[in-house]
Amino acid sequence: MELEGIPEPEGSEKSVVSSQEEYEESQEAEERGLENPLLQPALRGDVEGLQKIFEDPEHPHHEHAMQLLLEEDIVGRNLLYAACMAGKSDVIRALAKYGVNLNEKTARGYTLLHCAAAWGRLETLKALVELDVDIEALNFRGEKARDVADRYSQTECVHFLDWADARMILKKFITKSSLIITDPEKGPGKLLKEDKNAILNACRTKNEWLETHPEATISELFEQKQQLEDIVTPILIKMSTPRSTGKMQHKRCCCFPANIPGA
Repeated sequence: MELEGIPEPEGSEKSVVSSQEEYEESQEAEERGLENPLLQPALRGDVEGLQKIFEDPEHPHHEHAMQLLLEEDIVGRNLLYAACMAGKSDVIRALAKYGVNLNEKTARGYTLLHCAAAWGRLETLKALVELDVDIEALNFRGEKARDVADRYSQTECVHFLDWADARMILKKFITKSSLIITDPEKGPGKLLKEDKNAILNACRTKNEWLETHPEATISELFEQKQQLEDIVTPILIKMSTPRSTGKMQHKRCCCFPANIPGA
């Protein structure tokens, strides 16, 4: 089964492109005049050469640089996929600043992250995650990049993507908790001042912790999320609990004595 450049396990059908060498050979098979002029600099990791094409108005390919970058093969892969297969992280970072969509999918739903995960390009995975790609994107099999890495026994990539997922979960929970303060409609009820301050301080502390602990372990990330939950959850429960109507009942009793019919 073709998997758009994603290598199949030994003994199974070959994919469209099963190695960087085959990718290059497939390009060389075409007429030289039709080869994408960005391909060779990308595969060599020639960031300076690529930047010259994009930024030098005098370069013969400058006018069509973006078109060349986004040019796709028959299964929907552009030049960035070649860079991922080759593990050229610096190329990915350099080209990202020109406004390309790093979450673009092929015909079968593979993203750059899926591609890097399958090929075991750990540093490229790290670069893509730093560039805030969607780590939850699914391919046509319903797989995340983490699942693809696991399918091809890319152990280091699996561990890294588990770590990236844990970090994302904590960041999302911090954001969700902060919205209770900044957007009252997101919360279940009116927030008391002391509770508002408690949530604000907790969210600020967790954001600072994330910034100062870039190498935190998965277990440490989940521990931080649990600590934030322990602060936020009781406040949400309190906000959702109806307030006592004792004062209203007392007022009713004063206005309507119990011995008056209909009181």
